[in-house]
Formats: sequence, C-alpha cells, structure tokens
Amino acid sequence: MKFQNTREFAQQLDSQDELKNYRNEFIFPQHQGKNVIYFTGNSLGLQPKSAKKYVDEVMNDWANLAVEGHFYAEKPWWDYHERFAEPLSKIVGAKPSEITVMNTLTVNLHLLMVSFYRPTKTRYKIICEEKAFPSDQYMFQSQVNHHGFNPEDAIVEIKRRKGEHNIRLEDILAKIEEVGDELALVLFGGVNYYTGQVFDMKTITEAGHKVGANVGFDLAHATGNIELELHDWNVDFAAWCSYKYMNSGPGNASGCFVHEKHHQSNLPRFAGWWSQKKEKRFKMEPIFDPIESADGWQVSNLPVLSLAPYLASVEMFAEVGMEKLIAKRNQITAYLEFILHEIDKEVDSTFEIITPSNQDERACQLSVFLHGEGRSLFDYLMSNGVITDWREPNVIRLAPVPLYTSYEDMYEFGQRLKQGIQSLHK
Repeated sequence: MKFQNTREFAQQLDSQDELKNYRNEFIFPQHQGKNVIYFTGNSLGLQPKSAKKYVDEVMNDWANLAVEGHFYAEKPWWDYHERFAEPLSKIVGAKPSEITVMNTLTVNLHLLMVSFYRPTKTRYKIICEEKAFPSDQYMFQSQVNHHGFNPEDAIVEIKRRKGEHNIRLEDILAKIEEVGDELALVLFGGVNYYTGQVFDMKTITEAGHKVGANVGFDLAHATGNIELELHDWNVDFAAWCSYKYMNSGPGNASGCFVHEKHHQSNLPRFAGWWSQKKEKRFKMEPIFDPIESADGWQVSNLPVLSLAPYLASVEMFAEVGMEKLIAKRNQITAYLEFILHEIDKEVDSTFEIITPSNQDERACQLSVFLHGEGRSLFDYLMSNGVITDWREPNVIRLAPVPLYTSYEDMYEFGQRLKQGIQSLHK
C-alpha cells in the first residue's frame, strides 16, 4: 500500500479498519478535553471499560457470599484461574494444560528457574541478551549467586556488534554452540524491551536443546503482541506479565507456560497448597502430590481481584483473535514508520529507528533515536497530549497498540512531533 501523510488518508484507513470499534472499549486519559495519543501500551495498557464490571462481580460476591464465594460465586474463586487456560493457550500457542496464571512476572521466573536452572560444577552458565530488562538481569545475578557461582563467569550476554542496534541471530547461535557443554539455560526476552527486536524463538530453542540446555523466555513484551507457538517450538517454559499489551492493570498477575513434557517429571519445584491435586487439596494431607499440568507450579491461593480485570481483557482477545490483531499491528506500525520518515524530511532533525525494519523481526513498537534532539522534545510531546516513553540515552519508544490506537493518531502524532521540533529550534 502507498501511504500518504494526510489526515484524510489516515481517516480512510480508519474507516476500513475492522477493529476500529474496539477503541471505544477502552478509557483514555484526557488532554484539553480530548483523548491523548497513547503510545505506552508496551508499559501499561489502557483500562478496558469491562474491567470494572469484572472486579465489581468479585466485590459483590465477597459482600454477599463471603467465604462461600470460593465455591458458590458465579465464577467460583477456587478455580477462577482455570478460565484463562483456553483463551491464553491460543494467544501463546500452547495446550490449555500448559498454561497457568499466578503471582507476578519476576516471581514466576524465579520459581520456574527452581525447576529449569539446575547448575552443576561443569554445566552452570546462562545465556541471555545484552540489555535485557533490568529485572531479568538482577534475577540472573541473584540466581547464580544463590548457587555459588560468579555472575561474571556464569552469565553470558549476547552483544550487539559495534555500530549495530540489534543482535544478530547467527551470533546467538554461535555463542550457544561455543558455550556448549557448560550451558545450563538459555533465557531470552521474546521481544527486547529497548529496541523492540523480536527474536527467533524457534531457532534459539532448537540450538539450546542441541547442546543439552533448557530454554525459556520472558514474554513480557511478546504476549498479546506477536505470534507465538510455544508448544510446537518445544520451549521448556515461559512467563509474561499481563499489564502491557494484555491490559490487565498495573503490576498485575503473570501468565506461565510449562511444556507438557515436564508435567509428569520429577523436576524440583517450590510447592504450595494450590499446586496440590484438586481432589486432594482440601484433605490437608502432608504429602505434596502436584497437579500434572502447569497448575502444578502454582504456590498460593489466587489473587482473584487481580485476575478479574485480566479475564476481562483475555476474553476480548479471544473475541478478536491474534490473526486480526497482528494484521492491523503490521499495517499501523508501517504507517507510523512512514510518518516518522516524512516528518524527518520536513524538519532539520534526524530520526534513527533502531527497531528492525524487517516485519518478521519487529512487532508493535518502534524505538526512535532522536539525533540532535533531547529530553525537551519528549517533554513537549507529553505536555501536548502524546503519551510516549523515554529511555536513556536518547530514545523514545512508540507502541501503536492495534486494539485502541487509530491511523489518525499516527498522523496527528506526526504533526505534533513536527511542531515540537520547530518550536524547540526557534
């Protein structure tokens, strides 16, 4: 499609968008009486209007049923999480038995590493990406310290080549082969939070398994954003937060994937009441007998009030389907890229998009290096109704989430960006 940098063209694309009505299902912050242009769904998704209804259901059941809500609420609390298995399995490409929801993201990654990071004197190293999200970096350091290893030796970061912004797949594969028999775990982000680069998880998993390592992924920026086939890729485990593209609310519950090949294994894990087989849970027996599914990695009773808004969003995803979301994601991100290049031609500035241009290596995020500009341009955008994200040293991250951003948003952003640069260069 040949794009045009005009409001009329953007409005035409919106009129043809089969997802356009979902924009009305979300609550936007306001700027001068109008919806903001919201680019930070990669940090915190907007609130679905249905979320309050789902939370109110739990509050009403608590008020009217008290403890009996565990079994007699319309959505009983004791198995509330099981409602996620089917729709989430379709979002991440898994079997329903391979899905559970619990805790928060880094907590779940730590719990999963109890099972999947089992270092020995000779096989103890972890491979991850350079500039992984800081929480992952801290997790790796604390895990290897816990096992008595030196993080400088045990943690192997795949680095970008000099002068490049993204990590080459061949460098990942070469490093996995090089570390070889010393490699215990490969744990990557599915999408790098800083650049927006999408990693080839299928190929990375195959390479890790070939040298005898377990392979897992932090899917915080991937779930609800890209096509995933975790079961077919033979990924050992994964976890993701729900508050970015999944719109569940700040700091909310995390989803987990554990491949079915591990469900009946004797892998060590930290146990708790809620991972005990359901038919035995209320017998209060002293011996742990885990559920033979991903639920067998749960530890505690479910935070139902947290799960309620997540369920509201997951059911919306089930209604739309990832295929339609990805189709719009590709087009609206391409249109945003076009707008950036057009504005770059009109102003005395240089934008460098550090996210891969190849659609197979990017998703719903463009990270833009603002050569010649600084924090003042970000501040201008924020004060003029464009909610975006700043990352040091000089990058803004833009995420045109297909459920609630419009093509006209992309055009209008370009105009405000141009106005900001012109006003700052006076």
